[in-house]
Amino acid sequence: MGMFSFIKEAGEKLFGRGEAKAAQEAAAAKPTPENVAALSKTAGDAIETYVNSMGLKVDALEISYDAPTGTVTVAGVAPDQATKEKVLLCCGNVANVSTVKDMMTVANSSAESKMYVVVSGDNLSKISQHFYGTPSKYTQIFEANKPMLSDPDKIYPGQVLRIPAEA
Repeated sequence: MGMFSFIKEAGEKLFGRGEAKAAQEAAAAKPTPENVAALSKTAGDAIETYVNSMGLKVDALEISYDAPTGTVTVAGVAPDQATKEKVLLCCGNVANVSTVKDMMTVANSSAESKMYVVVSGDNLSKISQHFYGTPSKYTQIFEANKPMLSDPDKIYPGQVLRIPAEA
């Protein structure tokens, strides 16, 4: 189990539409325990839908969100370390999430990747230079962060990326 910190203001805007938006507005207008619980439930469901939309297969996946603290708790059995890390990043790289509580296990363990928070002015070549000593390995970072990244140029400050061991 582990706790991972994220920048609450950065990330996918999952709560600004549909049921999550309605729950967020109700909790903001009248923060009753029922409204906050509804917000937590719909936000957790939105995050789980987002993870599933990425095609990341995890047995017994359970995702919950605590609105007052901005904490996501994620549990399940990932087939490998890369999938586990991608699920954690999907949960954390969401606006209004500040912490991810990792309760996941891995069927086939391997070395953990490093995590890197993107800062203004970064690009994958610059990050590759920092971690691997050459800008040309940016594709390795891009591939390690698919499907969350659809384009090597679409990174943003505050986003957390996986940096795998050098191949």
